[in-house]
Amino acid sequence: MQLTRKKKTPAVVGLDIEAGSIAATEVRVNGGAELTASAIAPLPPGAFHEGEVVDPDALTAALKSLFSEHKLAKQVRLGVGNQRVVVRTVRLPAIEDPKQMAAAVRFQAQEQIPMPLDQAVLEHQVVGGVPAEEGSTPQVDVIVVAARREMVSSFVEPIRRAGLHPVGIDLSAFGMIRALAEVEASAENGERPSSAVLYCNVGDVTNLAVARGTSCLFTRVSHVGLEAIAEELASSRGLFPEHATQWLTYVGLERPLEEIEGDPEIVAQARLALEDGVTALIDELRLSLDYYAAQASALPVERVVLCGPGSAIAGLPGRMESSLGFQIGVSRPLALSGYDDASAARLTLPYGLALER
Repeated sequence: MQLTRKKKTPAVVGLDIEAGSIAATEVRVNGGAELTASAIAPLPPGAFHEGEVVDPDALTAALKSLFSEHKLAKQVRLGVGNQRVVVRTVRLPAIEDPKQMAAAVRFQAQEQIPMPLDQAVLEHQVVGGVPAEEGSTPQVDVIVVAARREMVSSFVEPIRRAGLHPVGIDLSAFGMIRALAEVEASAENGERPSSAVLYCNVGDVTNLAVARGTSCLFTRVSHVGLEAIAEELASSRGLFPEHATQWLTYVGLERPLEEIEGDPEIVAQARLALEDGVTALIDELRLSLDYYAAQASALPVERVVLCGPGSAIAGLPGRMESSLGFQIGVSRPLALSGYDDASAARLTLPYGLALER
């Protein structure tokens, strides 16, 4: 009798970089997804800002330390989300040949994407279709993603210098949707949803994505996020950004100020910064929903799902729900159910990034 062993599928690490921290999840996909390791580590102030690399040497050093200390796999899938990534949805005739479809997308992108295409990395994905009416041909909706090539290189080079192997670069919003899709699917009882969900990852910046099931219909990145809120508090009270972020989480939006221990002036300023930040975030959500609703292919959005570090701040989801008028829930991947809420919130996005092959 001869025993045979199946070759193990290589593990992939989903990597998400924010101002102040790096988060990584190691996932092995073999029939199902198995979370095998995770880690969160600080990133020096000034190394990363508004979704972009500022100090590549500091990022390389932090990555080397993180992956060495936690013995993570070297293959990584990176998430990117900043103002130098442009996403558009275009409607095209249904074309079966992949090369012809790519050519049609590139031709259409010349008018839709506000950057020279010879300086961009361009990807596309079909997200829906329109049945043919009498005398017409069927059409499809295609989401087109374009990213500045130099911006992508600014991420890839520090990763390679850290001894890691980037096997893919993905839009952070796509990772967010994948991470939470199984949770939302269980709520739909396996039926194809007739409406859309607005996913909102509140991190240093805010990633917004409207999705039907696992298909992203619309996405954008806003600079309104924890980094901007923490910077306001840090500048007003003379704090380091890391300490300002800790104060925001500690104070939250639920407890009366007089019940919170600590410097009363810092506590009051942290609450004010959070309230101003939530107001700005709600305005961003409204603008995004209005812009999406104006598209010809838009589906009705019935609820908002929050994730990311900001979703773990006490009282933030409730404050948003009362002001926005939408049902707002907080979601975490089932694979992260054994983690404390703050860690699960931070690891949601990198977990979704690791799921893609």
